[in-house]
Amino acid sequence: METPAPMTDQLTRTPSVLRVVLASPLYRGATIALFLSGLGFSAAAPQIAQFLVKDLGASLTTAGLYYLTNLTAPVAGYLIGRRSDRTGRRLGLFRICAVAGFLGWLAIAFSGALWLPFVISAVVLGFAGAATSQLFAAIHDELAAAPTSAADGVVSVVRMALTLGWVVGPVAGAFLAAQAGLRAMLVATAVCTLAQILPLGTLRERVDTAADTGENGVTRSAHVPLRAMAALLAFTGLFILVYAGEPIKYAYLPIYMNDQLHFPAALSGAIIGIQPLVELALMPLAVVVARRMGMLPLMVLGALFGVGANLLFATTGTALGLFAGQILMGGVWGVFAGLGIIVAQRLLPTAIATASAIYLSAPALSSALGGLAGGLGAGALGLPLVFVIPAGLALAAAVGLLALNRRVGERVRG
Repeated sequence: METPAPMTDQLTRTPSVLRVVLASPLYRGATIALFLSGLGFSAAAPQIAQFLVKDLGASLTTAGLYYLTNLTAPVAGYLIGRRSDRTGRRLGLFRICAVAGFLGWLAIAFSGALWLPFVISAVVLGFAGAATSQLFAAIHDELAAAPTSAADGVVSVVRMALTLGWVVGPVAGAFLAAQAGLRAMLVATAVCTLAQILPLGTLRERVDTAADTGENGVTRSAHVPLRAMAALLAFTGLFILVYAGEPIKYAYLPIYMNDQLHFPAALSGAIIGIQPLVELALMPLAVVVARRMGMLPLMVLGALFGVGANLLFATTGTALGLFAGQILMGGVWGVFAGLGIIVAQRLLPTAIATASAIYLSAPALSSALGGLAGGLGAGALGLPLVFVIPAGLALAAAVGLLALNRRVGERVRG
């Protein structure tokens, strides 16, 4: 057997990682599929409240309540994950979830009653969101069955495609809504959701002994006791604290820039837009650095970047300060977006799909937490001091991650 490269050299040759991704029908197809997923969902996310208000006559308060339908996503994701771990049929469930997403978004696009999008989102789109976790579980199985020194790099490249979709989607969605209307934009989201299936074609899971084995030779199990999930649940909870700053930022930073700082639209757009560019640039670097210092210690640093970013939002009041804050936020997500799914899977190696689903449900819970904390904070503290709240949440996450690293750090080093 060929001796693998030293651990610290495994991800330093990015072209080799790209060759691995391009050579594999699964990795290549998953990369394209996740780009389409990010593109479609992020096109709709900023426009759905406007659709409820303009096309269905909702009040602003009622439209805001739509995002609470995301709270069903963790339950749906967990159920799909358990089924996936019991059967091992990741790609079959991925296709079912994608079709459910297509039907759900299409039904919302043609809704004539205000209650329909709420019910559809809570019942159907919650399951549709599990498609992403199934792809990451399938990638893990393939990496376990056919090990490569570029394993973490493969996951990072695939995850970057999802982030890239989120960079392009809001712009594309706003343009399409302006040109063709909000219903047409939602139909396009449905098409993107269904189109995830195409890059993978009729590809099926690798079914062999290796694929039934988790990290470090641990056999997969459909039944996972709650105690076994304790570290994963703690990690996901800490990630929720970090992520909760995003809905607060996107709700109040544009208002702060426009109403109080009176920035031109182009300057405000540039400040908002720099974060995902920094994130994309840093994701491959985060994988390399994590090999040297460990994933959880690097996430502690990432959470502290979030503290610094939000304090800059709260105190500087200048374009330079807000740019610096957004660059730090790019660092936060360059770390967590690139490494989070890897850590989650290593914390529950006997149930990879369940681990993926639980971790990837965190943004839905974060949106609810951030929306509640931001609403209360904006009323009590005003702008820009509301950003002190996500700074405090990120600081709590950093402390928690440091404690978690002392308990399980060796399990996730790779």
